[in-house]
Amino acid sequence: MTTLATQLWNDDAGFIVSAELVLVGTIAVLAMVVGLSEVSIAINQELEDVASAFGSINQTYEVKGAKGCKGAINGSTFTDLEDLCDRADSIVCDQPIVGELQTY
Repeated sequence: MTTLATQLWNDDAGFIVSAELVLVGTIAVLAMVVGLSEVSIAINQELEDVASAFGSINQTYEVKGAKGCKGAINGSTFTDLEDLCDRADSIVCDQPIVGELQTY
């Protein structure tokens, strides 16, 4: 029994492999965290571009009135006012949130 325990105590072949696996695993996890952070920022920027595109659509319309010999009808108009965060680059992922929200 003591010879088996001594052989196991002196055998360090598994230690090198496990230390390397811990190092490789740590580097892989750090790389995934950085990569997922960049993916998150890219997705937010693309969604902000889509929202800006929807916000910049001209939603005004006008129906002109008509008049003839026997009657007349007034026209109708609608004007779209600028909403909060309607402009491009109103959502920025690079700045930390400090204090209250800013209004533009």
